[in-house]
Amino acid sequence: MSINSESNIAANLQVGPTDKGMVRIYVEAPGIDLPLDFEPEEAIEIAEELMAAAEAVSQTRGKAGKPGKPKGPRR
Repeated sequence: MSINSESNIAANLQVGPTDKGMVRIYVEAPGIDLPLDFEPEEAIEIAEELMAAAEAVSQTRGKAGKPGKPKGPRR
C-alpha cells in the first residue's frame, strides 16, 4: 500500500502527551492497537510535515481557509 492508495478501514486516532515525556500518536482499528511514541522535537517535525501537506493540498485545490473544512454542494 502506498500513500495514494485508498482504504475502507476505519480507524481512531488520538494524539497526546505520555507520563514519560513523549508525544504519543495512537492508532486503533479492528485488530490493531498501535502506539507510536516520539520525542517532542520529532513530534514538532511531524506536525510541520502535516501542515505542509495540508497547505500543498489547499494550494493545489485553489482554496483559501482551513484545510479539511467541509464545503457545501457545488452548483
